[in-house]
Amino acid sequence: MSDRTFIDTNVLIYAHDIDQKEKHETARELVVDLLRTRNAVVSPQVLQEFYVNVTRKIAKPLTKRVAREIVEDFSIWCVETTADEVTTAFRIEDDAKISFWDALICAAALKSRAKVILSEDMNAGQKIAGIRIRNPFARG
Repeated sequence: MSDRTFIDTNVLIYAHDIDQKEKHETARELVVDLLRTRNAVVSPQVLQEFYVNVTRKIAKPLTKRVAREIVEDFSIWCVETTADEVTTAFRIEDDAKISFWDALICAAALKSRAKVILSEDMNAGQKIAGIRIRNPFARG
């Protein structure tokens, strides 16, 4: 991928959840490629959600130490969110009729100038605030 790409929490989780077999391989390859090309973007929200989920909610949780190291590694790709992004998220929430949390992801992606958001949770193919939503696990 050559465009700046925002990685949603679920993709980052699958990249580290070996029990998810096919999704794990797909997510891992995408994340590695985005890191290699320096096109990856995440937000504090994604890192927080990732940490909680991989240490508590997956079948074989990561240790806190390992999860914290991953969060630290990904923090270099983190775009900070401020009150301005919260305000932008309010507008996106209303305009796109999506959840506030998804709108906050979009606001962070917008701030980072990402062209794509990789997410299993949002509507693939939809364009929100000028950013294309892509589900990397969808067939076809």
